[in-house]
Amino acid sequence: MSATARAASRPPTAVSGPQPRKRVRRLPRTLHPMAWWIWALALATAVSRTNNPLLLLLVLAVLGHVVTVRRTEAPWARGFAYYLYLALTVVAIRVVFRAVFATGITPRDHFLFSLPRLPTPDWYAGIRIGGPVSLEAVLSAATDGLRLACMLCCIGAANTLANPKRALRVLPGALYELGVAVTVAISVAPQLVQSVQRVARARRLRAGRSRGLKALRGIVVPVLEDALERSLRLASAMDSRGYGRAGSATPRSRRITGALMLLGMCGLCAGAYGLLDATAPALLGLPAMGAGAVLCLAGLRLGGRRVTRTAYRPDPWRLPEWAVAGVGVLAAALLFTGLGYDPAQLNPVFYPLTWPGLPLVPTAAILLAGTAGFLSPPPAAHRPPDRKAAPA
Repeated sequence: MSATARAASRPPTAVSGPQPRKRVRRLPRTLHPMAWWIWALALATAVSRTNNPLLLLLVLAVLGHVVTVRRTEAPWARGFAYYLYLALTVVAIRVVFRAVFATGITPRDHFLFSLPRLPTPDWYAGIRIGGPVSLEAVLSAATDGLRLACMLCCIGAANTLANPKRALRVLPGALYELGVAVTVAISVAPQLVQSVQRVARARRLRAGRSRGLKALRGIVVPVLEDALERSLRLASAMDSRGYGRAGSATPRSRRITGALMLLGMCGLCAGAYGLLDATAPALLGLPAMGAGAVLCLAGLRLGGRRVTRTAYRPDPWRLPEWAVAGVGVLAAALLFTGLGYDPAQLNPVFYPLTWPGLPLVPTAAILLAGTAGFLSPPPAAHRPPDRKAAPA
């Protein structure tokens, strides 16, 4: 046997030393819709506790990052930009109203401009229409509008990341019909946007050169016709599936369910007021909210007995769902408790005008909420249909 043959017949020798570790990639899947809603609502709750413009801008950056890396290619996932436009509109309206309904300035304020002043009657005291506008008033109004804009963007992020049709599956049986109505209402805006894009694309293919207001009639009429046809198809589908049926509940059970839900909602409202107002009695805080939650759960339990529903392939709730919901709730808890920082840093003053500080703990809490973009699995990639011609 030659040397070459003997070398080929030998078993391969093991390579000594540490082997490079292969990077394990997470399988793409869609996160549970309720996890995104819990995360977004918790972040909106954290926003309600602060008036610091730096923290509010950080929340917008976190929302933009998470939506960018974890949104799908579904029609409802393209609407976050419209929520940003709505947020800018809210800030602009708040600033305009503060400038028009001015309250006057002091010698220490920084004068910007002056509007024509309208005389007001004596019983309209306390509010001025027009007059001088200060920089402090404009910045205070912009910050108030920015807080509301951040809350709207949190709801927009939840609508963008969570599938509204899949969220309908996890609703209690008593809220099934209400959930269907809410799902249909939420789906209207993305469907209209998709219809407008489809009509505009068809106009370009047909060499439609009219633009601006001239093209409005050629776009609005097909969009309205498409919306009407979609409504008729949806009504037929809901009627064929028994939507709106009376059910087997007796009038007595309906009255008990309504009373429990009404008392429970009153308890939740009183508890929320007690938590937000530091001067409210202690009984209006957590005790009222706990009693309201128990009554609401009892009403949902009683009302859900008359509805029998089954779920095909229910959405799993796994570790990523716990992680995403947990970081949102933890961020809200850190901003509510005020541990480790001065709560006054969450609401800086503009009289006199000073640069707001950036507290460390709230900043870390908001950045912690931004880790939802890494803790959640990547969304499933859209696969275009196979357009290969069939063999003859």
